[in-house]
Amino acid sequence: MTEFTGKVAMVTGTTGIGAASALRLARGGASVLALGIDEGGNADLASMAEAEALSVVVRRVDVTHPDGVRGAVELAIERFGGLDIVVNSAAIHPYGDSVETSPETFARCLAVNVGSIHLTAHFGVPEIRKRGGGAIINISSVQGFNCQSGVTAYVASKGAIHAMTRAMAIDHAPDRIRVVSVSPGSVRTPILELAARTFDGADADIDAAFARFGAAHPLGRIGEPEEVADLVAFLASDKALFISGSDHRIDGALTAGIGIR
Repeated sequence: MTEFTGKVAMVTGTTGIGAASALRLARGGASVLALGIDEGGNADLASMAEAEALSVVVRRVDVTHPDGVRGAVELAIERFGGLDIVVNSAAIHPYGDSVETSPETFARCLAVNVGSIHLTAHFGVPEIRKRGGGAIINISSVQGFNCQSGVTAYVASKGAIHAMTRAMAIDHAPDRIRVVSVSPGSVRTPILELAARTFDGADADIDAAFARFGAAHPLGRIGEPEEVADLVAFLASDKALFISGSDHRIDGALTAGIGIR
């Protein structure tokens, strides 16, 4: 696959969907700068990229800090010569209703999940514009549409991503910059493992929990990060040049039905 030869991508989040997206874009020929604060995730992603001789540079960056994101964009320009694609996958998933969620936790969730998208656009769009256009893919969630109980901060952030994606798509269309969101259902990620331990306890049987989560999806299983990454790659590619401002669910038909049997 060489659909991204000559392209430069920046991906936030170095575990789960972020890691899979960084690897998928690099396998397609892109030079990728991956940003994350999870030291283990950073090391694992760097190791996987090195094993495949992929052009992936991993850096520890807190994407809620303007100086960190500005520096990352500057590094992409210095190291690879430009910027064409941004995949915003960095996320945290606190649990709690509005009473249980502290103001600090709520603010941190919005800063990571939504504020980071603003920062990568604020510093990245001018560079994408110089390249004659490109693509921004924001990872949201089906919980931006329908949600479980006790996730008020997370769903607020994911709904905001849907709205922000539409606004960005309109604002940057004259620059030939396409902006879309992707809304996964349950996917095998550290965040889903957190869900298992939240509901089943610290010593949860993760495989059993994942099977239970998967059973809630009409296709009968959870998704894999690589499946989401393939959708991200399509949306970032020239095959999707007329796709912008839209959300793309990848949820095993989870949100297609209603809970009446």
